[in-house]
Amino acid sequence: MTSTETVIRALADRAELADLVARHSLWIDEGRYDETDRLFTEDVAVKSPRGEAHGIEALIELVRSGHDTYARTLHNKSNVIIELDGETATVRAHDVAVFVIDDKTEAIAAGVHHYSARRTEHGWRFDRLLVTPVALTEALDRAL
Repeated sequence: MTSTETVIRALADRAELADLVARHSLWIDEGRYDETDRLFTEDVAVKSPRGEAHGIEALIELVRSGHDTYARTLHNKSNVIIELDGETATVRAHDVAVFVIDDKTEAIAAGVHHYSARRTEHGWRFDRLLVTPVALTEALDRAL
């Protein structure tokens, strides 16, 4: 590969991985569980404050056990750092989430998501996720 091709490949990989991070938020917030295999490998391993999961079905169960208790959620990822290493990558992103408890109450959580990814025949997929909590509020009365 020429240096130009290498740069273009790296930029395309970074764009695809950044897109996966954004889609991860939509996956949770909109309950797009039928798209799980577009984000994660079959053997995905996840560790979060809610528990651990190994494999897609266990991941969906873990996420639903917490998020289905809210009227709605809104996750926002930022400060995305992508490190490429051939056919694997690591991705770090800050996540701030609003958890709508009811029509008058929310809670806010913040954490850091540490992803590992690998290139598959269908494109990049996350094969590991570690969620490190930073802050969580108690229920807050809605200001608006």
